[in-house]
Amino acid sequence: MTVVTRFAPSPTGLLHVGGVRTALFSWLYARRFGGKFILRIEDTDRDRSTDEAVRVILDGMQWLGLDADAGPYFQSQRFDRYREVLNQMLAAGSAYRCYCTKQELEELRAQQLARKEKPRYPGICRDGMAPRAGVEPVVRFKNPLDGVVVVDDLVHGPVSFENRELDDLIMARSDGTPTYNFCVVVDDMDMAISHVIRGDDHLNNTPRQMNMLHALQAVPPAYAHVPMILGADGAKLSKRHGAVSVLQYQEEGYLPWALLNYLVRLGWAHGDQEVFSREEMIAAFDIRDVNKAASAFNPEKLLWLNQQHMMRAPPAHLVPHLRAQLQRMGLDSDDERLLEGVVLAQRERSKTMQEMAQNSRYFFAADIEIDAKAAKKFLTIAEAPALEELRRRLQILTDWSAPAIHASLNELAAALGVGLGKVAQPLRVAVTGSAISPPIDLTLALVGRERTLARLDGAIGRCRTV
Repeated sequence: MTVVTRFAPSPTGLLHVGGVRTALFSWLYARRFGGKFILRIEDTDRDRSTDEAVRVILDGMQWLGLDADAGPYFQSQRFDRYREVLNQMLAAGSAYRCYCTKQELEELRAQQLARKEKPRYPGICRDGMAPRAGVEPVVRFKNPLDGVVVVDDLVHGPVSFENRELDDLIMARSDGTPTYNFCVVVDDMDMAISHVIRGDDHLNNTPRQMNMLHALQAVPPAYAHVPMILGADGAKLSKRHGAVSVLQYQEEGYLPWALLNYLVRLGWAHGDQEVFSREEMIAAFDIRDVNKAASAFNPEKLLWLNQQHMMRAPPAHLVPHLRAQLQRMGLDSDDERLLEGVVLAQRERSKTMQEMAQNSRYFFAADIEIDAKAAKKFLTIAEAPALEELRRRLQILTDWSAPAIHASLNELAAALGVGLGKVAQPLRVAVTGSAISPPIDLTLALVGRERTLARLDGAIGRCRTV
């Protein structure tokens, strides 16, 4: 059997971490078994679906690298197919037209609740109802009245549903538009989906969908309903917990493969391993190993994993992410050597690429802003002579490299009879604007001779006017 999975989001809101984890599990399972991964946009609810939400889904999947083998398919473009299947089921007697009005159904529901019964449609039009003037009918599925539907769930194990507890759901609304549960059935059948991996909030839909597939003489796929992600406080995941657009993580400087690594570990484990490459995830993942209990979202763990991936990645792989962050700050550089050097110098000091870019502004900006507190401490009139001598020595340095710069600074410190820090800190503030940077010799090597000397000139002038 060829494994075929799908990710089928509705473009009615944000693509957040819960949806991304479902997409990831589906993508990994297809990749693990050499199968096919399909992207399907379930946009039949045209009142709530938006073009912006579709864009976020497509851009988010592209950023994450969750490449689809087919799609995106849009349900809104498949209405002719849904009507064809609907007519087929009406002709076969597995569906029927229902002429009950909304008011009648609301009154029926109120009576059932008053009797403390479970609200459900009792099949009033099930055995045939003459058309009613002025009433456009809905189409309902004729669900079996007896027997049991067993969902052999790959995460939860067998889950049984009594057919008598399942009412005849609406397949098409009175205006003819098909409903979610019906469209899903037709799509899964047409696309030969072998495994449906989705959130466990869909578990109650599954027996109805399986019954419709049986009515169409189609074999239902295997189902895996994964538990939801909770906030650290145990509450439903919300914006304050991290349920934001996946593209916000891109803006905040998270690496896509770090986010995927974090999400795959929410409910799944492979021994004690915490950090996974894509290849390692694919080789190890099996949906049957997913835990049935809900997992808590931990932003600190995500930050830790992000830094782990920043530390392990080849510097060249991080350069595009650094450039994207710099561009958001109005800065840029196409100097690959400089960009890779900054990555190497700063990644131990940064948890995100955004933080790296913010801490590295002075490597790329024409002008720097000197921190007033640092200037007051290190750029004083007393420091001017040492800075002037330092500038002279750096100007005549023939080899502008970290080792040569380090040797020059050591020689000056020895000549002045002070520790290296006494020379390095005023120089650091002069060149970077801050009292914190990577090692000063590496910093100067990356900043370059011309900008280093120009910034020293500015700092010396500042010292002289204090």
